[in-house]
Amino acid sequence: MTTLLEARYRTVLRLLPAYYRREREEEMVETYLGDLDRDTQDQSRPTLGEVASIAALAVRSRLGAAGAPRPYVLLGSVARLFALAAVLLLAASAVVEPVLQLTWSFTRGGAQRQLFLSEFSDHGLIAAVVAAAQWILPLGWTVAYFALLHDRRRLARIGVLVAALPALWPLLRPLTGEAVISEPAFIVTLALLAWLPALALCAAHHRDAPPARLPAGTPGLVFMATCVVTGASQVLLPAASDLVWGPANGFVVGALGWLLWRARRTDRVAPALALALAVLGLLLLAVRIAALYPWLRLPYAASYIGGGLAQTAVLALLTVALTVAGRRELAAR
Repeated sequence: MTTLLEARYRTVLRLLPAYYRREREEEMVETYLGDLDRDTQDQSRPTLGEVASIAALAVRSRLGAAGAPRPYVLLGSVARLFALAAVLLLAASAVVEPVLQLTWSFTRGGAQRQLFLSEFSDHGLIAAVVAAAQWILPLGWTVAYFALLHDRRRLARIGVLVAALPALWPLLRPLTGEAVISEPAFIVTLALLAWLPALALCAAHHRDAPPARLPAGTPGLVFMATCVVTGASQVLLPAASDLVWGPANGFVVGALGWLLWRARRTDRVAPALALALAVLGLLLLAVRIAALYPWLRLPYAASYIGGGLAQTAVLALLTVALTVAGRRELAAR
């Protein structure tokens, strides 16, 4: 007869995918019950630690753990490549944007330099701490990128979680009474651009996952090229630049290059990269639209609107093309 504790364990184990439960459920239940007295089992329940452990195993087994069926292996590959590509774009942006801002502030005279320094000195202690954090913490993307490609997974997880923290400040700032959320769609999508890659990296690059590898090039060379594209796009078209402009242009160049490379290949290509880039393109497209929408009715923002609309169109076309390419490769396999 099934005890109440055993029924509770089996309920929690339903978090696991079916293939894993078929192989391991009975063994896991026996391990959890152990030598507990049968009368005690009717008055007990799984501990919080056990539930958390099973939930983590459920994520790991759905993202390409050893022995997983092909759909789960594909899902894990897509999640890992999505995280790697997004972290690369965010890492380049975290380096390029401060360099450009410092260069502008300290080469345009004393007034511009004083305006920059006032962000850290004229608005109180909390504002100074937040301003410093917004400058320093995003460098965690760069740490995470290189740590991940050198198989330092714990350091990579810490890096992305630290780097994503500033994206929460615009959502939390109204709680201090200092401001209200003026553009909620843009703020939310910008937070998603930081936290979805961070969570994907933490979940998909688990201990059973293969080491992260770039499809082409060395980590330093790819990072430098991404920084060049990101910085050049902001310098050449400063009127259209905003928080998503540089990363989106880096994505456009990378995705277009991969599609051209794929078109020249005669053999089949794994669909994971195309699908991962399509997911990243969709996320960038959402942020781009959210950033652009409030400006559409303002006539004096014609340059910004024109650049934003052009980038939106290119992102949409590339996302569709990547989705089609991924589906074709998936069907061919």
